[in-house]
Amino acid sequence: MRITSIISEYNPFHEGHKYHMENTKKITNSDYTIVIMSGDFTQRGTPAIIDKTLRAKAAGCCGADLVLELPVTASLSSAEGFAAKGVSILSLFCDGLSFGMENADSALLSSTVDALLDERF
Repeated sequence: MRITSIISEYNPFHEGHKYHMENTKKITNSDYTIVIMSGDFTQRGTPAIIDKTLRAKAAGCCGADLVLELPVTASLSSAEGFAAKGVSILSLFCDGLSFGMENADSALLSSTVDALLDERF
């Protein structure tokens, strides 16, 4: 059984999120998709504009098999804290993490990761 995960806010859930979820299922050939989503507050403490129940329901209607709520302490955190907590929770029972990005240049992503991990800076 293959389980793929997505860390999200879906504030609001839109066609790009639907596209991401559909393609995650196709590309990974996963049996299940688990989404961990911010609740009443999104990154850096901004109140969600759409109720978390409606956002979770939209995710479920578009392919999420399970939607979990990210702890509020992580949602109120920086982008790094938000992602780190989501990864730490999902790594307990998922095989992979899917993410979307607006630039499809994987070489650019790789060089950015390398620069961020370079301890000289």
